[in-house]
Amino acid sequence: MSDRQRYLKKQVQADLERKMVFVAGPRQVGKTTLARGLAGGKAGYLNWDAPEHRERILKRQLPVSSLWVFDEIHKYRKWRNYLKGLYDTRDSRQHILITGSARLDLYRFGGDSLQGRYHLLRLHPFSVAELRVATRTDFNHLLAFGGFPEPFLSASETEARRWSREYRTRLIREDVTSLESIQDLGHLELLMMRLPELVGSPLSINAVREDLQVSHKTVASWLQVLERLYAIFRISPFGGPRIRAVKKEQKHYHLDWSVVPEMPQRFENLVASHLLKWVHFRQDSEGRDLELRYFRDIDGREVDFVVTDGNNPILFVEAKWSDADPDRSIRYMKTRFPKADAWQVSAAGKKDYMTPEGIRVAPALRLLSTLV
Repeated sequence: MSDRQRYLKKQVQADLERKMVFVAGPRQVGKTTLARGLAGGKAGYLNWDAPEHRERILKRQLPVSSLWVFDEIHKYRKWRNYLKGLYDTRDSRQHILITGSARLDLYRFGGDSLQGRYHLLRLHPFSVAELRVATRTDFNHLLAFGGFPEPFLSASETEARRWSREYRTRLIREDVTSLESIQDLGHLELLMMRLPELVGSPLSINAVREDLQVSHKTVASWLQVLERLYAIFRISPFGGPRIRAVKKEQKHYHLDWSVVPEMPQRFENLVASHLLKWVHFRQDSEGRDLELRYFRDIDGREVDFVVTDGNNPILFVEAKWSDADPDRSIRYMKTRFPKADAWQVSAAGKKDYMTPEGIRVAPALRLLSTLV
């Protein structure tokens, strides 16, 4: 599967005809491989971390190629003005692609001198639809190894564990320290190891604070940093007083779901990651106002995932490990919002049917294969 075309390739090619393209996402998700695989991408590739490339960038001695690829250029303090000058003075046939960490996503907020000159696309790990997973065996492989290319393609539990440990270390020791001034990296590493055990339930910052013996403000700040770097993502509750929904408690998940120790929670994390990938793709490529959320009310009803378009729910998804009757919570939400699609999906179940009220109960592959 190493030569499989990534799902963003056609969108990147189309957007390059109009503007610069930023490809952001977690480290080692395949951004550089995607860029170098484009026509002219290999010849036009420059990495800010390579001293000889950095010198060429600063001297504007750029490759003779129809596509210039700047990798990690956001580490250059004046990178935005540099790219603005290149873009505004380039030949109309010259294309520019920028790849890098979540900083590209972070820096688009605020006073952005590049506004109107680029499209941002977020690259996610492999998924059922991208890999065209069709069998239970292949699905279990994806569940076990996660969607990051290196551990997935290694098909080795030992190599996957080594990759995961090294990935976490580099994330904290390199990416976090370059983004934020954090001194207590030891406790941050403890937080990274604790979070996978808390997947699937609303995340209590106070409980984590007590475990780590640090302040509430510190934990909240660390979670924001991990989210910016795509180590985790958080989803907020959907709804208001009319459906007695909770307002503040967020749930969190990991882009690398293989770190979640318990299989039911790991499966829920996999479903969350697939839905987020689909939502981000629709946001980035179509400008849709989609959001991934969950539902929980003060009466104890909860639906794992709600996808909204504007403020309107368009999809409810409940994740179960095995075959089970439709959950009362998703039946409640389907009754309240009959126009929204509703799925109860399972990792190990085999049943596939539609309930009278319109809830699809099916193996997860049925839904996930329709996403991206």
